[in-house]
Amino acid sequence: MGQEIDDVKREVAIGTRLLAEFGLATGILASLGHVSMRVPNDPELFVVKGRGYAVDALALMRPEDMVVDDMDGNLVDGPRDAWQCNEVKMHSCILRERPDVASVVHVHPRFAVLMSVLQVDLGPMCIEGMQLFSKPLAVFPSPRLIIREEDGVEVAKLMGDADAILLQGHGAATAGADMEEAVMNMLYLEEQARMNWYAYCAAGPKHATITAEQSAEFGANMRAMRDQPHLKPEVAPTPRKPSGVWKHYQRLIEERG
Repeated sequence: MGQEIDDVKREVAIGTRLLAEFGLATGILASLGHVSMRVPNDPELFVVKGRGYAVDALALMRPEDMVVDDMDGNLVDGPRDAWQCNEVKMHSCILRERPDVASVVHVHPRFAVLMSVLQVDLGPMCIEGMQLFSKPLAVFPSPRLIIREEDGVEVAKLMGDADAILLQGHGAATAGADMEEAVMNMLYLEEQARMNWYAYCAAGPKHATITAEQSAEFGANMRAMRDQPHLKPEVAPTPRKPSGVWKHYQRLIEERG
């Protein structure tokens, strides 16, 4: 389907394998989860891991294993005997409703699942991923798979303009302006959920979190970075650049082929 599609398939394969590398899709979760990415010059199409492979562990996915879907979740192209992932509606509905989003991630991270079942409101516990809590984190109130159009629409509606949503007892979905941002948002969400669980165990459900005022101060301080005479302008937080974590793990995956 063209060089651009091939490039996107390669990126999505890397992102999919990174979910396993980060520990979000290992053990009994080894085949659960998917990353999608919108095709830049054909934004009504996206690439995602499919189903029907002889072995579908995320850690083993290759570019040629990826499938192409449209914004209704229909299969457009893919390898023989493969079809779109069962929860393709989670991706298609979010991408369709959010033109600002280029990538969506769904996986079953354990601490996020745990806190969603306990119905504990997550709050920011560290600066990594603190931006995910600028508004209360929405929760889809059921563990059922997102296989129907109406459920995909509901997930997109609950998510709104945020970059993360919990799926009660099921996992989470994150979004981003590019694939790195979407995957890193999932990693940040699980780190925040883990720290919330530790605090919940240590201090109870009413444990302290970073306050909204402190979050705002942190943001203002980051924006002031570019104005510091001893720092180069390129250290400014925008436009966002690949993080050291992302570059490290991406290189590991690329070296393995």
